[in-house]
Amino acid sequence: MKVKSRDESFNTSGELDGSNDLLTGNPPSGQRRKNIKQRFLKLLPCCHTESTPAIRKNSIEDDFELSTVCYRPEGLEKLLEQTKFNRKELQVLYRGFKNECPTGLVNEDTFKLIYSHFFPQGDSSMYAHFLFEAFDRHKNGAVSFEDIVTGLSIILRGTVTDRLCWAFCLYDLNKDGCITKEEMNDIMKSIYDMMGKCTYPCMKDSAPNEHVESFFRKMDRNNDGVVTMEEFLESCQKDEAIMESMHLFDHII
Repeated sequence: MKVKSRDESFNTSGELDGSNDLLTGNPPSGQRRKNIKQRFLKLLPCCHTESTPAIRKNSIEDDFELSTVCYRPEGLEKLLEQTKFNRKELQVLYRGFKNECPTGLVNEDTFKLIYSHFFPQGDSSMYAHFLFEAFDRHKNGAVSFEDIVTGLSIILRGTVTDRLCWAFCLYDLNKDGCITKEEMNDIMKSIYDMMGKCTYPCMKDSAPNEHVESFFRKMDRNNDGVVTMEEFLESCQKDEAIMESMHLFDHII
């Protein structure tokens, strides 16, 4: 992924230049700039590039300018065109993203760490891996703000068909156009691992496999052992509970 220069990033509007906060348009305070710098340096071990070892420690501490090395997100106007979020929503989303990743990019290890905070009772690493793969549109091992908001726009604001297609692509682990029992078993096991052992009522060890069998009885219309996109969409659109769940997050932002 190409790292944009400062000249390519909203110089005319000030939204993404070195003087203003990215996307929000607010000049960062001295303390906030210091906090961002400190958090960025903590992330360096898992976000470093080959050129990082050549930077002297004193140079980092005294002269390092965060804005010259950060990945710059697309312009606000472009994101307004590409997603179904309004200006205020994009600004709120970006503040949250920037707090967690001041470099502008998230690698898989950092993504897993962030996700684990939401599920401390279980092991969310495998499900976070699958989710990271779904958000990583360019398959370059890094998720940008654009990747995040593009995915969230589909999940939260897309049509029912858009949301179902996104879910299908999440479950289709090898991206061959169909979901196998092995793939669905991996997905379900990762979900149960993420939920942990402290659920009530306590889940049986056989629960993931039973869920997969139920899924295929409902979705595999021609009993050929795989679920295609067409079968998935048709089955989901006829299931009242699934259709209701599609609207659970309509007003989350």
